[in-house]
Amino acid sequence: MTNPLLEAIAQLPAELIDEVAAESKKAVSADFVPLVDALIMRFGESLDAVILYGSCLHSAVSLEEGIVDLYVVVDSYHKAYPERYLATLNAWLAPNVFYLEVPHQEKTLRAKYAVISTADFARGAQFWFHSYIWARFAQPSRLLYTRDDTVRQRIYAALAHSVITFLKSGVPALEADTLDVEEIWTRCLILTYAAELRAENQSRARHLAQANRDAFTRLTDAASPLLTEILEKQGNGQYRCLTRPVSQRRALWHWRLRRWQGRVLSILRLAKATLTFSNSVDYAAWKIERHTGVRVEVTPMLRRHPILWGLKVARQLLRRGVLR
Repeated sequence: MTNPLLEAIAQLPAELIDEVAAESKKAVSADFVPLVDALIMRFGESLDAVILYGSCLHSAVSLEEGIVDLYVVVDSYHKAYPERYLATLNAWLAPNVFYLEVPHQEKTLRAKYAVISTADFARGAQFWFHSYIWARFAQPSRLLYTRDDTVRQRIYAALAHSVITFLKSGVPALEADTLDVEEIWTRCLILTYAAELRAENQSRARHLAQANRDAFTRLTDAASPLLTEILEKQGNGQYRCLTRPVSQRRALWHWRLRRWQGRVLSILRLAKATLTFSNSVDYAAWKIERHTGVRVEVTPMLRRHPILWGLKVARQLLRRGVLR
């Protein structure tokens, strides 16, 4: 009988596994420990891993000012929840999103955490057409907790597959040209942002590419043995995009499909979050204002009917170009 973990790892360059492992092991603030402890208490034996990503990792946002973005990876949705409807929602459209507050040393730590199974996380990184998982986890993240070494290796494999899927999906949409790593990742990140209803603008993609340039350089180099059909490394550290007109048209069509798929999925996830995420309306308004400077008024009607009025607000923001 074949071992799925060994098969997944065998498909990947060892150097790429080493790179994502090195990023995942980098030190983080001790203030994350109370959040992890709270999640261990919440999910118990079903908890496989906790992964840190997002603005509190990629920018100078402090834990007191921001909301930590976490992924909670569980071995089974039905083991993770006493409520059957939450398990059903999570299996139907992963992830479920929740809000967490933990008092710590006279301050309050806040986190938004998404729950996904280990199997769905691996599938999302390697096989999902939409970029929801692999766009997030192609970027450096931190592994704050794992159940055991087997889970750790499965997470590393999923992170490595995310890098491969990200580049294989994004690079063919670029023009045939010689580009540095920062420009390649910037343009690919812009494509993934456009595939979701997101408040961030293109400058956010460039900021991420600049801030993580060294990591992206190492990841691209480590992934390059599986990218020979789309990227050719040059002597100056740049890459030539081996884009052909036919493959570029196909890639751009795929991104148009992802854009429409992403709008539908974003609306469905927004609707689902009203059942799982306390203060989801306030969080959405805060995030839009933080990334764009545009204040969205949260009216009593919006609080009472978050799905209906949330769609109305989303449509208005799309028309104004705030959401893309």
